[in-house]
Amino acid sequence: MRITAPLESLSPASQEYLLCMRHLIASGRPPTISAIARRMEVSPQAASEMIARLRADGLVCHGDGRDLQLSDAGQQLAHAIFRRHALVEWLLADVIGMGWADADREARRLQGAISPAVEASLDAFLGYPSTCPHGNPISPDARPDPAAVPLSGLRSGTSATIQRVSEEAEGDSALLSYLEARGLRPGAEIVVRANSDSLEALTVDGPRGSAMLGLRPASQIMVLPEPR
Repeated sequence: MRITAPLESLSPASQEYLLCMRHLIASGRPPTISAIARRMEVSPQAASEMIARLRADGLVCHGDGRDLQLSDAGQQLAHAIFRRHALVEWLLADVIGMGWADADREARRLQGAISPAVEASLDAFLGYPSTCPHGNPISPDARPDPAAVPLSGLRSGTSATIQRVSEEAEGDSALLSYLEARGLRPGAEIVVRANSDSLEALTVDGPRGSAMLGLRPASQIMVLPEPR
């Protein structure tokens, strides 16, 4: 993918904000200042100041209705950052053996220090993965399977296969750790045992036994239901 500026020219903070906006947009959430601040765990003022810098650099712009958007250059850089982040996650999680949450945290620290040569070698070493460890496509041109639906919408007794854990959920370390501990990763086969709107939770049987999830976290897990 050809990008308009080298990633190395961006500060680690700028890369984090571009990646944050990409995650929000990919999850269907408007990248508002408040949403960005919550995800980055900073004050709205701090988020606003950084977004102003990214706008001045031509990486963030206003879309229809004055919503914040990534510019074309910002999108290219954000996709490139996500690609490097995903490759480092694969290395840390599947090769070194770190847990999902720790691998995500460390990948954020390392993603900006990788040169294009190291990135290419790492990609080849890992066998050219098409997704991140959580199942989200690495290529900006790839699209998730349209047949996938949120786990939260499945009725009791439904069998399904986990396709991916959404990019929004990738920002929740506790959720990532829980899903990994219960074996709820892409490719895992599950059965919904109970789905309660009143309790706002559901229970599934998975590779490592029973697991309970709130409906909001469950909405961030995309699955392929088995045809009945």
